[in-house]
Amino acid sequence: MATHASSQAAPSGNAATRTQNGPLAVVTTVFFMWGFITCLNDILIPHLKAVFSLNYTQSMLIQFTFFGAYFIMSMPAAKILTRIGYKNSISLGLLIAGLGAIMFVPAAMAPSYALFLLALFVLATGVTMLQVSANPYVTLLGPEHSSSSRLNLAQAFNSLGTTVAPLIGGAVILSGAVLGAEQIAQMTDAQATAYKISQAQSVQVPYIVLAAVLVVLSAIIFFWKLPHFKDQASGESDTGSYTFKDALRHRHVKLGVIALFLYVGAEVSIGSFMVNYLAMPSIGNMTEASAAHMVTFYWGGAMIGRFIGSVLMRSIRPELMLGLAALIAAALLGTTVATTGHVAMYAIVAIGLFNSIMFPTIFTLGIARLGPLTGKASSLLIMAIVGGALLPVIQGTLADSLGLQVAFLLPLLCYLFIAFYGFKGSKVVTPVK
Repeated sequence: MATHASSQAAPSGNAATRTQNGPLAVVTTVFFMWGFITCLNDILIPHLKAVFSLNYTQSMLIQFTFFGAYFIMSMPAAKILTRIGYKNSISLGLLIAGLGAIMFVPAAMAPSYALFLLALFVLATGVTMLQVSANPYVTLLGPEHSSSSRLNLAQAFNSLGTTVAPLIGGAVILSGAVLGAEQIAQMTDAQATAYKISQAQSVQVPYIVLAAVLVVLSAIIFFWKLPHFKDQASGESDTGSYTFKDALRHRHVKLGVIALFLYVGAEVSIGSFMVNYLAMPSIGNMTEASAAHMVTFYWGGAMIGRFIGSVLMRSIRPELMLGLAALIAAALLGTTVATTGHVAMYAIVAIGLFNSIMFPTIFTLGIARLGPLTGKASSLLIMAIVGGALLPVIQGTLADSLGLQVAFLLPLLCYLFIAFYGFKGSKVVTPVK
């Protein structure tokens, strides 16, 4: 079930570089789409929270379901990858994601929170397939020494998707006035049901369009003449005897899994609560639709940072940039917890800029110099994305008991560990046999 990355040598030389630029450009559209899909959750959370009268913990089941699929489905996705190769796996992932998107239609017609969660799980299963196949595929499309820079560039287009999603989602999903729980409680059962149906159905149009785009893109990828690299994904006679335990014996892999778990958890937690946080009278004092526009700046910062990072990493050590970015993110979280008003608002929005390089950098550091163990380490790192399922629920519980602002201390602690990984934990040390 290896999902090889940098251990496989890509073609070299100017001619090879030219032939790989086209496939890289095509695959970056996939990164854009899953960024768009993931960030729509940040708009879906406050909307469904209001429609179904959920508390913070209950609303975080959206992220728990979505990112939980990474943990559950990454191994099956990797096994499929070994059978059909990178190109076909990417196409299949897009098709499954399209199926999940169209399932939002019956969920909205019911309306049923449980059906929304089921649709999200199917959608996330497709995205998991994309993560398992597209991340290592990008590292194969060029020389090993520039794999971190190339993955940061591809992830920049992922951030472009997360930047556009709040604008579209906020305009379409959060445009109408949403009644509070007390107002809904005063309605008759028939009135409450009719209201929930009308509000839930506001998500239908964007997800129908999303489903259509995903299916079309799946067909394009399937019929496009892209490098298969099937031999790199399967048929590795020298890797059959290796296990996940062997990969975890390497300190930089083990700590990398923890760092990626905490990073995804922190990033998802911040994005998930940002609309509600910025709408608080003591912070932004704005409507949820206006807060959704501010989320655009959070993800836009990540996009800009990844473009910058892809250039800077050609001359600055990735581990150094990771450590510094994590320390600054922790300082910004400390600022938003300790202050109010515009200072707190802009501090949390600015974190996106420093989040930018973290995922691709942790990923490439975690699979560095592993040879035939690269595939095992890659699968472990993708499974670590389950942090996006667990940490938001924990922060939701903290928000319900201690207050939303204080709950941001949780991602602050996450960034401190990531800083440690960048400065020290990512160093490759040969394990003692």
